[in-house]
Amino acid sequence: MAGKILIIGASGQIGTELCLKLREIHGNKNVIASDIKEGNEELMHSGPFEVANAMDGELIARLVEKHNVAEVYLMAAMLSGTAEKAPMKAWALNMDSLFNVLNLARDKKIEKVFWPSSIAVFGPSTPKEQTPQATVMEPTTVYGISKQTGERWCEYFHRIYGVDVRSIRYPGIISYRTLPGGGTTDYAVEIFHEAVRKGSYTSFLSENTSLPMMFMEDAIKATIDIMAAPAEKIKVRSSYNLSAMSFTPKILAEEIKKKMPDFSIDYKPDFRQKIADSWPSSIDDSQARKDWGWQHKFGLESLTKEMLKGVEAQFQKTSSANPG
Repeated sequence: MAGKILIIGASGQIGTELCLKLREIHGNKNVIASDIKEGNEELMHSGPFEVANAMDGELIARLVEKHNVAEVYLMAAMLSGTAEKAPMKAWALNMDSLFNVLNLARDKKIEKVFWPSSIAVFGPSTPKEQTPQATVMEPTTVYGISKQTGERWCEYFHRIYGVDVRSIRYPGIISYRTLPGGGTTDYAVEIFHEAVRKGSYTSFLSENTSLPMMFMEDAIKATIDIMAAPAEKIKVRSSYNLSAMSFTPKILAEEIKKKMPDFSIDYKPDFRQKIADSWPSSIDDSQARKDWGWQHKFGLESLTKEMLKGVEAQFQKTSSANPG
């Protein structure tokens, strides 16, 4: 790779782990982390970090020039639950940050762009089971509207200006390393922390709400795989469907109970239920598997095992650091 990698939004849930993995692959000094706020200790100590607002196009351009950046991963966004509370702020962040990066690629200042989309691009009129790659998309959330619009702009910049932009529609992402950031699928992270901490959980989604989910390690693998694929293999320049598994809060709770028999769950759906009801239950990602060889590693059982192990280790570490 001729230049370095810049990750915008590197302190977030996906950004943190993506940055650490890319540093492992390319060397710490070759991956520049940036965010409006500093990240966790591991992120900050493992390589270069720049405080930067993703909406400041001039600053992003200066960082690209300063660090000889060839590839940008734009991970900054306001997620579904948070975006509903601040629609205009979410729209501005999610769209302006994308244009800042696409314009740099159009002007040949960078060579390649990764921008994440989401299952939020789909809406109530989309087929819910095995949602196809190309289908009806009528999102009803601020986040979904911004992601659908972003997909159209990515495809446009590729078609009109030849920009090498690549994207995947993330399902719910589950990780024990970083806390969730205001998404509708966050219950599937919170449930593990609460199970370990107090043996019970109150879900903000109803028991039979099935949503597509993925373990963080698979999401990072997919992101790196699509960026490493030869350009001619990337047939979709809006965004690829991506999937690993689908489950409900009830099914996940039952899997946790196999490891923790005394665990209990109850349900108090909040405003996020309406968002979840507008999204697919399962995703057809056969095009990603065919075009660039996507394969997931983790299913429900292996995900549950890894999450409980990781959260328990964190909990023990925190307890020993703060006795009494």
